[in-house]
Amino acid sequence: MIGMVLAAGAGRRLRPYTDTLPKALVPVDGETTILDIALGNLAQVGLTEVVVVVGYRAEAVERRKAALEERHGVSLTLVHNDKAEEWNNAYSLWLAREHFAEGVLLVNGDTVHPVSVEKTLLAARGPEIVLAVDDVKALADEEMKVTLDESGHLARITKLMDPATAHGEYIGATLIEPSAADRLADALKATWENDPDLYYEDGYQEFVNRGGKIAIAPIGSVEWVEVDNHDDLEKARRIAKGY
Repeated sequence: MIGMVLAAGAGRRLRPYTDTLPKALVPVDGETTILDIALGNLAQVGLTEVVVVVGYRAEAVERRKAALEERHGVSLTLVHNDKAEEWNNAYSLWLAREHFAEGVLLVNGDTVHPVSVEKTLLAARGPEIVLAVDDVKALADEEMKVTLDESGHLARITKLMDPATAHGEYIGATLIEPSAADRLADALKATWENDPDLYYEDGYQEFVNRGGKIAIAPIGSVEWVEVDNHDDLEKARRIAKGY
């Protein structure tokens, strides 16, 4: 199994940091960036081969590649998304499809969370796809929410859901087993071909709609944040200091 980080996004709401850097390279603790935390977490659970999908300001990641590898004891493979500023991340994840067959622990490059999330996902291995879900946090309109079917598998995943009906929030971390590789790639392809502005979570919904099963793993009472704006960044800086 390998690690994977989606780090192609521009993060325009984080300017001026993202005038010259992708969101994943915004610092959250001194010189420690969001990408540093992601790579450190993956390395701590033994995933030292890591694919990073880059796009916006990819050259900034390329310049730091050797230093990141040395700092975290990882080997990085960069996958380039030349449409990162035009299309959404369903296409980004699809571009890395050839690596799914190795088994992947995927994390979003704009999420700050502790290594307990990776440990929770690895402990839940068995189902073909497992999503890390926060079922403790109070939800609002912006979160990527999930509902479950009668068997406890994913029924629906979308931001466009009444928070009161949701089971919890998908936090941007997924375990993908090799057996799901081809069908997930096909679902992602159908998703971005239908609308390139869709999220990879819409690809998960397509996977479920086609009869696939996606399990969830509750992460417990954990401090984490998706860094979309400057308020989120301040929270990330507070959280990161406690890791």
